[in-house]
Amino acid sequence: MPAAAQSPAAPQIRFDADADFLKLPDNLYLGETAGVAVNAQGHVFVFSRGSTAGPAYAAAAAQLLEFGPDGAFIREIGKNLYAWSFAHTVRVDPDGNVWAADKGSDMVIRFNPQGRVTMVFGRKQEASDEDTEPLKHPKPPLPPIDGLFRQVTDIAWDSHGNGYISDGYINARVAKVSPTGEWLASFGSPGSGPGQLNTPHSIATDAEDRIYVADRGNRRIQVFDTGGKLLRQITIDVPFDPNAKPAIGNKPDQNPPVGTAQTMVAGSPWALCVTPPPNQVLYASDAYPGRIYKLSLDGKVLGVLGGAGKQPGQFGWIHEIACPSENTLFVAELLNWRVQKLTLHP
Repeated sequence: MPAAAQSPAAPQIRFDADADFLKLPDNLYLGETAGVAVNAQGHVFVFSRGSTAGPAYAAAAAQLLEFGPDGAFIREIGKNLYAWSFAHTVRVDPDGNVWAADKGSDMVIRFNPQGRVTMVFGRKQEASDEDTEPLKHPKPPLPPIDGLFRQVTDIAWDSHGNGYISDGYINARVAKVSPTGEWLASFGSPGSGPGQLNTPHSIATDAEDRIYVADRGNRRIQVFDTGGKLLRQITIDVPFDPNAKPAIGNKPDQNPPVGTAQTMVAGSPWALCVTPPPNQVLYASDAYPGRIYKLSLDGKVLGVLGGAGKQPGQFGWIHEIACPSENTLFVAELLNWRVQKLTLHP
């Protein structure tokens, strides 16, 4: 299936960046900021790899925080939760429930708006088991098991309330669950062919119930229907400065060997967000050269913004994007330990 055609150039989108939008109280710190979401009231939820506890290696690193529309700190949700291990993403569903995907515990947790746990997916390894250890990445991977995840990454919902969970670094599939928590099906398998996945890292849906999967390792966005049928593939091919500096480390190889993950290749999608209807657009981010891309839902690049760095308006590995409107974005960065609020001026 051919990828959606891309324009050889895309306009730069002007924007303002507020890197100090969140007002943290004394003695509360963000760590690697893996997740950000916004509810209908404008409250901002941040899933950070902060509040580390345990040994120096494999310490638990997950903390879910809520802030008001003005950035003022409100509360911590789920303090000392059993599922907390290694934060990955946070989402808010249409009913205002807050969902957290924890890569370390292989669990997805639903909190109601009051902050109580109301649904649990997956299961953490037992601390008493002699074989409990970090998950291995065998090649080929072990077969997936219904109801269980291996390094889960994200969740999105269709118009009927069904959830689509990207599962993730090892299983390379999408699980479908019902509004009542029933495991319905899964689709996708490890690989690089059409409909196959290599680290489905982020997931989003649009008003027509199309499912957008950030197939990060394959450097593409794959679009499915609710039954798992592949509808199209989108690749982001926009010229960039070949001398652009990476956010960290040496400049990544832009032509990695065949069969290896394309995680650090320009245009490889790390985070996805679809804006609310009626005029929906798709935002995606990459790690190098560290840009955000605005796309139409059929895959045309409408504009680009930003680049790698540590200053306001620059990005250090955007891990999740919240887009409550077309011109307001919140971006969670791993390397800069922050959430920036972006106001776009297209």
